[in-house]
This record gives sequence, structure tokens and C-alpha cells, in this order.
Amino acid sequence: MKKNTFKILFHIRGNYTNKDGKSPIIVRIAVNGEYERINSTLYIEPELWDVKAGKAKGRSAKILEINKRLEDMRVVLKEHYYDILNRHGYVTAELVKNAFAGVTAKEESLVNLYLQHLDDTKKLVGLSKADPTYKKYERMYRRVVEFMKKKYNITDIPLREIKPTFITDLEFFLRTEYNYSQNTVYKCMKFFKQVINKGIRAGLIYVDPFNGYRISVERVDRGFLSEEELTKMMDKEFASKRLEQVRDIFIFACFTGLAYIDLAHLRVDNIQKMFDGRLWIVTHRQKTNTKVTVPLLPPALKILKKYEGQFLDGQILPIITNQKMNCYLKEIADICGINKNITFHLARHTFATTMTLGKGVPIESVSKMLGHTNIQTTQIYARITNEKISHDMENLAKNLGNLDF
Repeated sequence: MKKNTFKILFHIRGNYTNKDGKSPIIVRIAVNGEYERINSTLYIEPELWDVKAGKAKGRSAKILEINKRLEDMRVVLKEHYYDILNRHGYVTAELVKNAFAGVTAKEESLVNLYLQHLDDTKKLVGLSKADPTYKKYERMYRRVVEFMKKKYNITDIPLREIKPTFITDLEFFLRTEYNYSQNTVYKCMKFFKQVINKGIRAGLIYVDPFNGYRISVERVDRGFLSEEELTKMMDKEFASKRLEQVRDIFIFACFTGLAYIDLAHLRVDNIQKMFDGRLWIVTHRQKTNTKVTVPLLPPALKILKKYEGQFLDGQILPIITNQKMNCYLKEIADICGINKNITFHLARHTFATTMTLGKGVPIESVSKMLGHTNIQTTQIYARITNEKISHDMENLAKNLGNLDF
């Protein structure tokens, strides 16, 4: 493990003398190769200075007084160095110089700012933030703390010391230590930038360390179930009631587009008869608090009726944890002979791709039902299938039937 280095050197400004023929004695401090200079306010004749020893030479009372004051400075500088190191877990030559000069302004640190950011975010849970979002912020905080310890052997860092290299080193750490994908790293760095922006707005950070930093989202070919695979799963008879229930919940999501967290919060009051006389889901996305309204298709209605009246406090489906759900879905995929990595979120992709866009539902309607704030987000979740392209071109061919070349 790399250790901090701290050196104190005394030298004279040999190219300058005052009217008395004396040169100023300069203190040079070095921390991990970074240098700062301090004016000692002491002067001495150049011929009385021992360059090699870094002190005045001779035994006169004047020489002994100068050397004593220099040694006192050395002791005080060391005390400041170890005090800063113990308090912050991080020290720089500039911090030691400021402490010696009497700069007593409170040094704001990253950990303090981050904890304040987490506290502010937690207060928004249930209002404009979802609990899973808060947990992601909290996880990134732990990653940053771990990064500082492993990379720099520090537990905290003054905000003014966060440089662009800190940002690039953090990204490299996430990629190598956790093998995060491009998009996961992008999200993590986005979370961290929110903290830095908070410091900038508060006037605690003067130069944005993210200046010049670039990271992009990688377009991902998101998976989904085809209509054939969906039918295979719907028609399957399961010996296990547990697997049957998980299948039902997953299929319900495939026909409604709800994310797991939104489905878990779904209650009887969220099922309402609307202007067209049909039953709709009326709720708000936990992630963005965006209003979502989705007409209930026959397969989803059938599943609701199957579990009607079986639960207390308005619950309408036998919800289990997302982790267990994903585990059982892999088992279901094996039983149904579906060679895909099925997770619960795949149901949302299936709704967007197979059940809506693939059936000719306009992307504007799909975007609204998914609770997206812009169509660009919908385009990431959903893609046009080859079957849809084939169907559209077949219709076009029919319309062009009378044209001859």
C-alpha cells in the first residue's frame, strides 16, 4: 500500500537580497511530490547559510535563534500535517500551508456532501423519488467510499481536491472492480455527478471536475418474448402452484406493461371503469411519479378474476419479491423450453414490442401507457419486429397492386 510522503526543506532565496544584504529564508513543504512554498519572515546573510544542512551555520546567539525558530516551524508544520491526515484521511501540501498560515475556513468534504445528498433524497421517497432509486444512490455512495480507500487509501476528500483524474479513476474502478457494463457505469457516474452539481450550486466546488468528461449510453438490443413463446407459457400446466402464480403475474405484466415495483403497489382502487365503459389500470409510476393509464386486455382481466378476493388490504395479485420472481422465471423458461434469460422486466419489453408496437399500436400511445416522459425512452424499450415489418409491407404491396411498371 502506498504511503504518504512529507518533507520540509529550508533554503534561501539566493538571487535576492534586501538593503541589508540579507536573503529571505523560504520553507518548502512537499506532500506526495506536490510542493508549496512558505515565507518564514526570517532573513540571513547568504554566506551564513548552510545549503546542505538547510540551516544557518555558526554558534552566535543570532544564528542559534534563527535555527531555533526554523525548528519550531518544522514542529508546527508536522503537527498540522498529522492533524489534517487524522481528520480527513487525506492531506495535501496546500492544506498544510493553509493551516500554518491560519486559514481556518471549514473544509467541506465529499462524504459530508454525499450524506447530505442521500438525506435529501430519502425525504423525497414517496413524493418524487422511489425507494429503489434511493437504494441505487446509496449503493453508489458505498462504491465511491470503497474507491477512495482502495485507490488513494483515504476515507474522505476535501471537495476542492476533487480533480478530473478522480472522475476518470472512479469510472475505471467501476469497470474493473465490478465489471460494470457501459450503461451501468453511465448511470453510476450520472448519480455521482448529481452530488458534484449539488456542491457547485452550494458554492463549495468552484471548478467542475466533470468538465471535459464524456460517457455515452450504449444502445442495447433488449430482449422480449415472441407471441409464440408467450402463448407457450400461457398454455403450460404447472404442477407447482408457486410457479403457476409467478407465471400469471408475469403474463399480467406482459399485457399491461407495468414494472415490478408498480405492479407490487397495485391495489383494487387502481382498477377503474373509464369513459369507454371498460376497466383500466390507473396508477402512478413509482420511479418517476408519472401517471399511467392502461386498458385491461382480456388475458389480464382473466388473471385478475382468478385471484379476486383472495388478499387483504386491497392487494390483487400474489406478489413475491422481485429476486424470487426472477429466480422462478428462469425455472419456468426451462420448463416451457424458452431459451432466453427471462427476468420480470422482460414482460415490460414484451408489452412494448410484441403486444403493442408489433400489433400496430402507435408509439405515442405505447409511450403514454409505459409512463415515459418522452418517446425516445420508448424507442429504447421497444423495437419493431420483423413480423411487423413484413405485415406492413404486405399491406403496402396490396395498396400498390394496381400500379404496373
